[in-house]
Amino acid sequence: MSSPDLHYLSIADASRLIQSGKLSPLELTQALLSRIGELDHRVQAFITLTADRALAAARTAEQEIQRGQYRGPLHGIPFGLKDIYDTAGLLTSGGSAVCADNVPVQDATATRKLLEAGAILLGKLQTHEFAHGGPSFDLPWPPSRNPWDLSRFTGGSSSGSGAALAAGFMPGALGSDTGGSIRGPASFCGITGLMPTYGLVSRAGVIPNSFTFDHCGPMARSAEDCAILLQAIAGYDAADRGSIRHPTVDYRSTLAQPVRGLRVGVLRHYWEEDIPAIAEHARALEDAVKVFEALGATVSPCRIRPVQEGFDIKVVIAESEIFSIHQENLIRSPEKFGRDFLGRALPACVFQSADYVQALREHQRYLAEMKPVFDRFDVLLASGFGPAPRFEDYRTENFWLKSNVCTPANTGRTPALALPCGYTSSGLPLGMQLIGRPGDDARVLQAGHAFQQATDWHLRRAPLTDGETLPAPDLQANEPQPSTLSAAMQSHVEQMALQAGLKLNERQMMILMETAPHALAMAGRLRKPRGRMEQPSLVFRFDY
Repeated sequence: MSSPDLHYLSIADASRLIQSGKLSPLELTQALLSRIGELDHRVQAFITLTADRALAAARTAEQEIQRGQYRGPLHGIPFGLKDIYDTAGLLTSGGSAVCADNVPVQDATATRKLLEAGAILLGKLQTHEFAHGGPSFDLPWPPSRNPWDLSRFTGGSSSGSGAALAAGFMPGALGSDTGGSIRGPASFCGITGLMPTYGLVSRAGVIPNSFTFDHCGPMARSAEDCAILLQAIAGYDAADRGSIRHPTVDYRSTLAQPVRGLRVGVLRHYWEEDIPAIAEHARALEDAVKVFEALGATVSPCRIRPVQEGFDIKVVIAESEIFSIHQENLIRSPEKFGRDFLGRALPACVFQSADYVQALREHQRYLAEMKPVFDRFDVLLASGFGPAPRFEDYRTENFWLKSNVCTPANTGRTPALALPCGYTSSGLPLGMQLIGRPGDDARVLQAGHAFQQATDWHLRRAPLTDGETLPAPDLQANEPQPSTLSAAMQSHVEQMALQAGLKLNERQMMILMETAPHALAMAGRLRKPRGRMEQPSLVFRFDY
């Protein structure tokens, strides 16, 4: 096969060719490394490229397969890891200067499982700082660029994973999702990404963002390839305190089951009311509804809580947790963090312990309210992201001002698949989500596979070529401005920062003042009447 034919080869097709002897792992790896060498200086998907290691692993895989020691569908398949997954003897940076010298001594559980399956690591991929924040140009590595338009960003925080897949650098990668960090890049980059059910995939050895909401999951160019990756990485792991014993499922074998009779609930309020979609995106979502109707699914409108309410719950909990994770370094060396991370994490210093617990209690209400929804529906169809914004249009403050259509699935701890459902007239991808009940990842993948068998959106390729100098965005509009808060509010925020041990310079304090009032407003929205017996979502069980 020619190199261009190999660049966008799916995991499913590549594994069939490798098993039959028609394609060698070395040939595939060499073709992908050649494309990376030609184009990654434009896409900037990698933090660490492991070319020599990959070629050696490809030779080993080829020899094993020739000896009849075929391990399965990932044997000889190249992949990439978001640079928060530990890799023994190899930099795991978290995309931050704080961990610029962090070389783990052992692999993350998910890393180890893929290597044991015979997959070939091409390298560590870009991530927004510590799997949080947005595209920052003040970090040791520049942010990844969207292969569909290099002046636009990929979404985050699995930015390099989304960019690498869209660019044809690899057929599969791992990302993480705390509030949309797999599904956002999938939407913006025209690929497919699954946030699995909470606890299905081990997070051991993965730099944490939020203990309550972190998910590790697969990213690829189809639901079928996501199913193949999920099969390898799913499973209980005692090393992850959030790991849950889910029944063993053959995710790939269930893909071909018909969706006739599948009960699909359409969360139209996501794109009509909560976060209104542009007209092209709204039409694409309505066309997706029609596809499921044509496939024989039973399609009905559905409503759950507004997106903002799920977002508030997640953010108060998650920002409190990520602040606690990085508090020591935020106190000791805040200058090592990027502007965007600071604009999200620093405001957590204004949350009180009661705010955190009340958010957890509201989280329990949210989870309880989702149960009857999934008594009525098998899958929920919701909007994803799109089209990708330009770098200069990004604003850190918008994290606090604008909710996110992906985050409610994190709050619900449900599996959610993002996949392309159309393109704008200018050729930018538009995304949708399929959300299932906890533990029903196989059905979500089945629905996504059926949609992709009936459409060709996931088969389109970014028009990426080597060429002119990268567009340089004007980022001045995202610079923090002097505070306009009242003296009383400013004093309150300063006192909360001091109590948290923070010693911020003038610019860092401006970043905090810009977003702290929004954090306070969010906490205020969660102060609702509650019975004294209402419990939080955190529960503890002995392992004995």
